[in-house]
Amino acid sequence: MRHALALLAPLLGLGLGLSLSRLAAGATDCKSLGPAEPLTFTPAARARWLAPRVRAPGVLDSLYGTVHRFLSVVQLNPFPSELVKALLNELASVKVNEVVRYEAGYVVCAVVAGLYLLLMPTAGLCFCWCRCRRRCGGRVKTEHKALACECASLMVVLLLTTLLLLIGVVCALVTNQRTHEQMGPSVEAVPETLLSLRGLVSDVPQELQAVAQQFSLPQERVSEELDGVGVSIGSAVHTQLRSAVYPLLAAVDSLGQALQVSMHHLQALNATVVELQAGQQNLESALQQQRDRLLQLLQEAGCQGDCAGALSRARALELGADFSQVPSVDHVLHRLKGVPEANFSSMVQEENSTFNALPTVAAMQTSSVVQELKKAVAQQPEGLRTLAEGFPGSEAASRWAQALQEVEESSRPYLQEVQRYETYRWIVGCVLCSVVLLVALCNLLGLNLGIWGLSAREDPSQPEAKGEAGAHFLMAGVGLSFLFAAPLILLVFATFLVGGNVQTLVCQSWESGELFEFADTPGNLPPSMNLSHLLGLRKNISIHQAYRQCKEGAALWTVLQLNDSYDLEEHLDISQYTNKLWQELQSLKVDTQSLDLLSSAARRDLEALQSSGLQRVHYPDFLVQIQRPVVKTSTEQLAQELEGLAQAQGNSVLGQRLQEEAHGLRNLHQEKVVPQQSLVAKLNLSVRALESSAPNLQLETSDVLANVTYLKGELPAWATRILRNVSECFLAREMGYFSQYMAWVREEVTQRIATCQPLSGAVDNSRVILCDMVADPWNAFWFCLAWCTFFLIPSIIFAVKTSKYFRPIRKRLSSTSSEETQLFHIPRVTSLKL
Repeated sequence: MRHALALLAPLLGLGLGLSLSRLAAGATDCKSLGPAEPLTFTPAARARWLAPRVRAPGVLDSLYGTVHRFLSVVQLNPFPSELVKALLNELASVKVNEVVRYEAGYVVCAVVAGLYLLLMPTAGLCFCWCRCRRRCGGRVKTEHKALACECASLMVVLLLTTLLLLIGVVCALVTNQRTHEQMGPSVEAVPETLLSLRGLVSDVPQELQAVAQQFSLPQERVSEELDGVGVSIGSAVHTQLRSAVYPLLAAVDSLGQALQVSMHHLQALNATVVELQAGQQNLESALQQQRDRLLQLLQEAGCQGDCAGALSRARALELGADFSQVPSVDHVLHRLKGVPEANFSSMVQEENSTFNALPTVAAMQTSSVVQELKKAVAQQPEGLRTLAEGFPGSEAASRWAQALQEVEESSRPYLQEVQRYETYRWIVGCVLCSVVLLVALCNLLGLNLGIWGLSAREDPSQPEAKGEAGAHFLMAGVGLSFLFAAPLILLVFATFLVGGNVQTLVCQSWESGELFEFADTPGNLPPSMNLSHLLGLRKNISIHQAYRQCKEGAALWTVLQLNDSYDLEEHLDISQYTNKLWQELQSLKVDTQSLDLLSSAARRDLEALQSSGLQRVHYPDFLVQIQRPVVKTSTEQLAQELEGLAQAQGNSVLGQRLQEEAHGLRNLHQEKVVPQQSLVAKLNLSVRALESSAPNLQLETSDVLANVTYLKGELPAWATRILRNVSECFLAREMGYFSQYMAWVREEVTQRIATCQPLSGAVDNSRVILCDMVADPWNAFWFCLAWCTFFLIPSIIFAVKTSKYFRPIRKRLSSTSSEETQLFHIPRVTSLKL
């Protein structure tokens, strides 16, 4: 309490000054109400935004890059502008030699594929005839020294070839599955994209009407806040005044508690002094009688022991503190009679409740004004009702939507056929990949069984059936290779011809921008594909430039310069709301007279404390007596010493009398000295509490009374200023909702309604679908399958050669000394002759 009371006055004065300073500075501060909350409008063109399609990076990207580089070598010619122009405008004028010249690289690949298709079946038939005549693919006739080296070399080369086949067939299976998985979603994305494009401008008038109807959002929000405008303004007044009111009420409450504590200690001090003075009289007479008896006994001639020391301490049996010397506080108690009259805690709670009820009071006082404001807000501007009328481009939008609808409907049967043929391609690809995989497995099984047979060849007990089985597996792989070589090369070339031309003719030119340049060149496109004609524009527009603008987020409003023929700002005039709201808000008032801050009874209590003279009581006089002992000598120690002397006496009568005096001295200590000491401790607590609080208590009381009087007089003026500031802020806040709506309308009409982002998004998505998601895995599939197809040739050669070494040898070497020439020879243990 000492620290709180010592700091209360300066802090109260400083806090109130700062609070009122902030109130003065808050004349133009709108933080109490805050800005308008963000409104959430329903986008009118949400369905037209196309999510960009992007192929996620993966492990096949390096394979795709390799295929691109291979195709760039196959097709070295630039984009054939004249050839494509002839194809689009007059198909009969296309010359075959020009097509062949452009497709020269593919013609070379076709020749290679034709040779493969011719030679592989021929070689297979020849090999089959040769095997039937036992003239090829037989066995080693004679064992020789280089046999192991030749066999090992052939096995290593065959193993490497088989591993390359395995890598190729795994990549082919993965890309075949990837192509099949991507084809379905890609085909389904075509009508979805066309549908989004059809909605680009077809529903613009309806969407403009929907934009106008959403004016109800700021209307409803303003109407809701007008319902609570009284509470909002009262809360703002309460918020700004509480920095001055709350500290003052807290100071009053704290001062009331300090007053109660001081009164308690003052009354306790007075009662304790009275008790001490009465006890002091009784103790003094008892000490006198005890001292007289002890002096008589200790001065007898027969006293033995340290009677002289006990005698000197017995003479000190007299009062140490004299509480009749302390000052009286009766005059202070007389002036504070009946204090505290008020219940400060209840009073402060009541004042807090009254102050906290300001929002409710303000709501009651502003109800009539709110009704007038709501009538003004409920009206809709004339310009918003006619927002959709006269918007340009309706006729062109209808033609564009009709054309896209026709394209969408006509494309569905073709897309279904594409999916069906893709399923056939996927099945054939899986079958042929399985054949290649089976060839690789035959090679691996043949190698394993052959090596096992070679390792057991030197053991006569082991048959050579394992090596023979390995040779059969290798020959089975050879047979499969010859049998399926023709279907493999046919599938490879068919997919290569389609996918390669899509990549080189479409995807490369699309990515480099050559397709846009071709479309922008006058005369290249037929009239049925002319964008300006489809949109009904008076002048031609550059497709490439329009694409770039749409890519950057521009709308048809900007691309087609619709602002020259449509005045949007004329439809967004809401000045009538500003004028009406401002006029009505000027009549708002808030009454603060019901806030007293300090009741009359509490004021009387504080004024009585201020004039009581509590701080003028000389408390050091109390402390002087408190610091003195109740009895100058310790009665307990003296009693203990007398008991020792009683035991040392030779005279039993004298010893008995000393023992009785010691017992009486102990009773005196317990009955009279200890109660006095307890009262002294209680007095010490009250004196020190009053000594620490009394000097500043009157000053604090004066400050609180002055601050209450000052704030009570200033509250109405401050409330009026705050109300004017809050009214302006409220008007700005409500106008913020309409400003949000107007900004949203401008953005929606000029950037989102009839935006051409779906156009650029459809172009980008089409390129991603065609090139990244379909063409890349498609081309990677035939590339990997071609890899496997051409690696079947070395697989056949090395499998045939290796199989001969796995069959039993007709004639072996007779010498056993050259064990290193015998494959996988394990020396036998022979018996030793002693």
